[in-house]
Amino acid sequence: MISSNTFFGTECNYEDARIVVFGAPFDSTTSYRPGTRFASRTMRAESYGLEYFSPGQNVDLSEVPFHDAGDLELPFGDTNQTIYEVGEFAANIINQNKFPIMIGGEHVLTLAAVAAMCRFFKDIAIVHFDAHADLREDYLGVRLSHATVMRRVHELTGDNSIFQFGIRSGDKAEFEFARQHTYLHLFDFEGLEDVIDKIKDSQVYLTIDLDVLDPSVFPGTGTPEAGGVSFIQLMNAAFKVIDGCNVIACDLMELSPPYDPSGISTATALKLLREMLIRINTKLSNNVY
Repeated sequence: MISSNTFFGTECNYEDARIVVFGAPFDSTTSYRPGTRFASRTMRAESYGLEYFSPGQNVDLSEVPFHDAGDLELPFGDTNQTIYEVGEFAANIINQNKFPIMIGGEHVLTLAAVAAMCRFFKDIAIVHFDAHADLREDYLGVRLSHATVMRRVHELTGDNSIFQFGIRSGDKAEFEFARQHTYLHLFDFEGLEDVIDKIKDSQVYLTIDLDVLDPSVFPGTGTPEAGGVSFIQLMNAAFKVIDGCNVIACDLMELSPPYDPSGISTATALKLLREMLIRINTKLSNNVY
């Protein structure tokens, strides 16, 4: 029987793993519909239902040495302490020359992982796939929020370091900020190849807010936004970044299983995780990292 205690039943231990997947079940700053705290446990339990073989890449996930570190036990309601604990965990993985993949949880936790990268690298680029700009200075007076995460990341990495795609929602001030401080492309991934060429020598963090997908294919998220991309578009864009950049870490954020009782959104997130695990391992095997 396939275990439902780990992602895809992996039995790879931490020492032998190249890639470490961990859950960050936290959604205390969610502004509309909470529930992302349940994403990693739901994905883990449902992962037995997905085939491990990727016909597109002709690789079986059983060939990928990845470890499931489980879900972090986070102090629900304390955003600052949560960011600290997630950052410490991610930094430890990076320090041991392993590749962390965080499964959120809400998007504010990306700040923790980027801060961890900043301990080890100076030339950092953030590739951000999302429906929302996440560039508010504050949300209802709160500076640490899933609506402000890219603004806080910008404070760490500076101008010309954040590259945003799929964006189709935000207030006017966010887009004015983006015009001066980030690269923001509306609705899809046009121009991604040019960005990859620009940042190919940087250390890259890839953050994917799954609501970049159109809600017709991914309704299970807290802030659905019409006009999104397809699964194939997202997968191919992620492949381009992994293949063309020196990606050090990544995340998949904002799946909220309670809002999709059909399970389609969870299955979609799992398939993207499977494909990315295989693609990242292929890159690592080629000794590019």
